[in-house]
Amino acid sequence: MKTRLKNYFITGLLVLIPISLTIYILKILIGLVEDFSPIKLPIPGMGLIITIGIVVATGFIATSVIGRWLVNLGEKFLYRIPIVKNIYQGAKQLSNAVFAPKGDKFRSVVLLEYPRKGLYSLGFVTGDTKGVMQDKTQKKMVNVFVPTTPNPTSGFYLMVPEDEVIRLNMNVEDAFKVLISGGLYYPPR
Repeated sequence: MKTRLKNYFITGLLVLIPISLTIYILKILIGLVEDFSPIKLPIPGMGLIITIGIVVATGFIATSVIGRWLVNLGEKFLYRIPIVKNIYQGAKQLSNAVFAPKGDKFRSVVLLEYPRKGLYSLGFVTGDTKGVMQDKTQKKMVNVFVPTTPNPTSGFYLMVPEDEVIRLNMNVEDAFKVLISGGLYYPPR
């Protein structure tokens, strides 16, 4: 009974935290839009409608040839600003992980010895290491994201030799429950 209540509590947190963050961010965006409204008459819901319109219009423009060119141009500009570059890059990677099609998200859940030998961390394989980093290591490497607890939106990106990760028979949702709970939740076997 106690374990079941604990699992319900954690599941409730997993449902409510993203919803709450989404509502909070939308509230900020809607407030910003309403503050810049040229019409000074308060029209309930107008900020929400305009915000949705801006998001849809941005998506529409970004999927066109000219839009992709503009996005690339904007990214080149942002990547030249030292601190902004890091923030933008992290936000872009996170949004790609969250909003990418099903097959492109975290591929598998793994254990790896991190931050030192003898200590294990839960991580997610995000792909194979490629390019110059793979060429320099002379080993088959995989990219692993090791989230922090209890906020898994931040963490560490590691390139790990493939033979040093232990693949787990655990789905991504259960792994996130373990992380957010700080190890209080464990999925059934």
